[in-house]
Amino acid sequence: MEPVAQRPQLSVIVPARNEEASLGDCLQSLISQSGVEFEIIVVDDHSTDRTREIAQSFPQELVRVIEAPPLPAGWTGKNNAVTAGVNQARINHARGDWLLFTDADTVHLPESLGRALAEAQEHHADLLSYSPEQIAVTFWEMATLPVVFAELARQYPPSVVSDPASPIAAANGQFILIRRDAYDAVGGHAAIAGEILEDVALARAIKRSGRKIRFRYAPDAVRTRMYRNYRQLRDGWTKNLALLFPNPAQLATKTLVLWMIPWIALSLAYASHRWWWHAMYVLTFVCLATRIRRAKFTWDREILGVIFGMPMFAYLLLRSKRAHAIGSVPWKGRTYSDKPNKPDSDEPALSNSQSDRKTLLASHN
Repeated sequence: MEPVAQRPQLSVIVPARNEEASLGDCLQSLISQSGVEFEIIVVDDHSTDRTREIAQSFPQELVRVIEAPPLPAGWTGKNNAVTAGVNQARINHARGDWLLFTDADTVHLPESLGRALAEAQEHHADLLSYSPEQIAVTFWEMATLPVVFAELARQYPPSVVSDPASPIAAANGQFILIRRDAYDAVGGHAAIAGEILEDVALARAIKRSGRKIRFRYAPDAVRTRMYRNYRQLRDGWTKNLALLFPNPAQLATKTLVLWMIPWIALSLAYASHRWWWHAMYVLTFVCLATRIRRAKFTWDREILGVIFGMPMFAYLLLRSKRAHAIGSVPWKGRTYSDKPNKPDSDEPALSNSQSDRKTLLASHN
């Protein structure tokens, strides 16, 4: 008699749209996990490259591949895809205890799924989200990512996000481990169907329901390379930054002013030959590098961030603000309209997913 397959504790759902460059490594890192019973569901979001072929190259008993349904009006592609994955998990078995939403550009370290599940249970967290180690290869990745993630760490301090007494909520969509009953209780991704920033929206829903979030930087568990060229980096942060920060124009101005201070000091040092201007240049440069250090990149990336990344970050903030203001946010062959509410607190503004503020304008599929 064949042994009865054990019901998985964890359903891993990987939405994938044109991810041929990264999906293979992601799935290989997932099927190699041990210490926890799990299933893997890849949702092909109408890819036009080899994404589906790569997913189907893995044994079907290890990786189940489904196609996302046609995109409903008012939904973002990712929310539609992950919802399809959750529905498939429900079909596969009566009820798994946990769901893991992870992006196709992630790589999971050995035994990290089991450790993450144990960590969530130990801390009585209904939602555990990891901020992965960011892999930067090209020049603009190395220069820009330290600045972006330093500002994100300032806006969403993990200790504050994890504090049940704080209203600040955040999550990183590259790794969200959530109790299925908590997910169902807040309506899942269907309740935030139109949200472009679906990870933060889901975290807010969980925290507002009185449930607990745990959020931390996790280079011990997962790493990612988000963008592989300048255009991807530009478009990806254009999609996100105006939603992540409550006053993007103000932050862009502040960033440019801070960036200009050491260069003004250096110019005055050469013009006046006064030693104190040299000292001012060194001091302000070190202060800016220290400001970026919280992003946990290496010192050479921090220097690139100070010199080139800060003005780039300011540009991306303003570009993102403009894209959202005019209601045209392109991403992966689709264009979304987003009109966030004006913020009335220190948290970034996110529109209500139940309203008609976000609608899908076009799809090339």
